[in-house]
Amino acid sequence: MRTSLDAAVRPWRTEVSEVRQLAEERGALQYVATLVARGSSPSVIFNAAASALGSLIRADYTAINRCEIDQTMSIVTLWRAAGTPDIGVPFGGRWSPGEDTPSAEALRSHRPARRATAIIGGDIGGWHRERSIGHIVACPVIVDDRLWGTMSALYLGSGPPPDDTEERMGKFLELLNCAITQAETRGELIASRARLVDSADAARRSIERDLHDGVQQHLISLALQMRETEARVPPEQQELRQRLADTAEGLSDTLDELQGISTGLQPPVLTRDGLDAALEALVSRFPGPVGLHIDVDGRLPEELEVAIYYVASEALTNALKHAYATNVRIDLDQEDSKVRLSVRDDGVGGADAARGTGLTGLKDRVEALGGTIRITSPVAGGTTLLATIPRSG
Repeated sequence: MRTSLDAAVRPWRTEVSEVRQLAEERGALQYVATLVARGSSPSVIFNAAASALGSLIRADYTAINRCEIDQTMSIVTLWRAAGTPDIGVPFGGRWSPGEDTPSAEALRSHRPARRATAIIGGDIGGWHRERSIGHIVACPVIVDDRLWGTMSALYLGSGPPPDDTEERMGKFLELLNCAITQAETRGELIASRARLVDSADAARRSIERDLHDGVQQHLISLALQMRETEARVPPEQQELRQRLADTAEGLSDTLDELQGISTGLQPPVLTRDGLDAALEALVSRFPGPVGLHIDVDGRLPEELEVAIYYVASEALTNALKHAYATNVRIDLDQEDSKVRLSVRDDGVGGADAARGTGLTGLKDRVEALGGTIRITSPVAGGTTLLATIPRSG
């Protein structure tokens, strides 16, 4: 009787087990997919994928390895299940896949491979056996038709992994491919922005030098010559003397305008005295009241000081020209390894970088340094600009 009952219940138990397995798999995939869709950093996605995969396939350890140009593999992330011993990072995180490892076979065949560590030779086989790892399953990670690396599952003891391990690992590969492609695209974008910013800054410095060493010095020389000539004119030639005086005055006004343009490129006080002094000078020229609070230790990297100055300058310009603000508050502080600049005004709000209010270029400059910029500007509610940039630049 009991035998017949067990036979009747067995299919039901199998079905429940399959449903539970499907739900676990879907949940793990959805979690990693959400991180990819949010544009999370590669390290966050890799760690999450290794953890979710390891839990799903009941592995003791999971690793994601990247192919390097010298034919070695570097360990991007290594996860271990709760309660398993810490095996450390093999060979300092850089190792050769050799010829008989599952990673080597996966890279050669572009297909998953499994091996018992008992048949893996060399240092890598010995390293695994010393840590009681009995079996390894490796899947190739292929991005845009090129071998990027491998994803491996490691099992303690002598029992082989389940037969469907490779299939279940494969479902994570598409997500890893998306994450890697996204990360590389973002990396290329940031590098491109950085090159543009560096190029613009180099051009700006060249213009500053040309203005200071060339045009400004020439105007100063002409104005002095004009004053000397004016002083030598006889008293009876008053009309000529007045014309020379007017011309000298015009040269002085032109020089002042040119110095103003040069200051708009980058004030000498920023290079000479630092960001604190430059921001204080910037605030002093604003027609309305501006509260300035700075809490940063020491000088910052040059590119970071330049970026913060430009963000503050553009925000003040917008507050005056577009927001019609009467009060502005600037706060610059440091938290851990990041510098934060906040500029708030009481203007009309409605600022939108997409409409070309002068804020568009600031986003590229800030993101080129690995930072973020956020603008909150409800209509009739003032504008708040918050830029957060790693201090390392």
